[in-house]
Amino acid sequence: MTSELDIFVGNTTLIDEDVYRLWLDGYSVSDAVALRVRSGILEQTGATAAVLQSDTMDHYRTFHMLERLLHAPPKLLHQLIFQIPPSRQALLIERYYAFDEAFVREVLGKKLSKGTKKDLDDISTKTGITLKSCRRQFDNFKRVFKVVEEMRGSLVDNIQQHFLLSDRLSRDYAAIVFFANNRFETGKKKLQYLSFGDFAFCAELMIQNWTLGAVDSQVDDMDVDLDKEFLQDLKELKVLVADKDLLDLHKSLVCTTLRGKLSIFSEMEANFKNLSRGLVNVAAKLTHSKDVRDLFVDLVEKFVEPCRSDHWPLNDVRLFLNQYSASVHSLDGFRHQALWDRYMGTLRGCLLRLYHD
Repeated sequence: MTSELDIFVGNTTLIDEDVYRLWLDGYSVSDAVALRVRSGILEQTGATAAVLQSDTMDHYRTFHMLERLLHAPPKLLHQLIFQIPPSRQALLIERYYAFDEAFVREVLGKKLSKGTKKDLDDISTKTGITLKSCRRQFDNFKRVFKVVEEMRGSLVDNIQQHFLLSDRLSRDYAAIVFFANNRFETGKKKLQYLSFGDFAFCAELMIQNWTLGAVDSQVDDMDVDLDKEFLQDLKELKVLVADKDLLDLHKSLVCTTLRGKLSIFSEMEANFKNLSRGLVNVAAKLTHSKDVRDLFVDLVEKFVEPCRSDHWPLNDVRLFLNQYSASVHSLDGFRHQALWDRYMGTLRGCLLRLYHD
């Protein structure tokens, strides 16, 4: 009677990037073997199907053992069991925490709880991403959120420090944490044209300007929670549309400057008051948590859709928003310039990103 043994002896832990990708994507060993065969690896290497099966299983075992370390990346750097070069460690961490655009769009702004996790079956079916991969990505979002949500200091820096991610991926996770904490609505039909990148861009602007950290770098949750005092103060901006003289003067200043510079000048002139009321009323309502959640819905309804229906070119939108924001400084009766700049500086950037002409 003979026995066959598969033996692997070595010092440096070998990482096959292609197999790692298959494991991250949630494929079983048998499915991964089939995909590797289909790629032509047997012909390229001269290996047998049995060797390929054994090689795939060996890699999967290694990845399973590494996974607990990947949950706390600094542990991977300091452990001595697996001899992995630093560049390889960075690759393992970065790819483990990478996520699919289609998946993050389904969960962005939702509470990272068991209730949302129950929806992963449906998300997997809708997106074509394996359930196992959906769970990994969701658990990563939740893990990062729990670690950094109450930390003092920069959200991006905290994520980089505790999870050793690249600057770009750390910024993406900061957006995910920020949206999960503030529960912004992103799933409505009228928002489906927006990508994760669009929302992440807006999140970065809001973190920089609308959070507690924008005014005090020593508070807890500084980049996670919106500055409630700032949101309360935004009600003061209503005077811009409630005071008829101010509204008329604001319109006159904008129209005088932009006459001859916009291809849609007549449409802008006719719609100015409605657009201004929309933008100012969005600000005034941000004292209520539901209106905070509906911020992007309101911006699309009150500004993007009216401009799009009149076929405003993006450059005209930019010119209008720049002048609309700047001309307030020439309104003698208005006393909230700094508040206006903090609000519109961020809103202008978001609206330009949300506007796809």
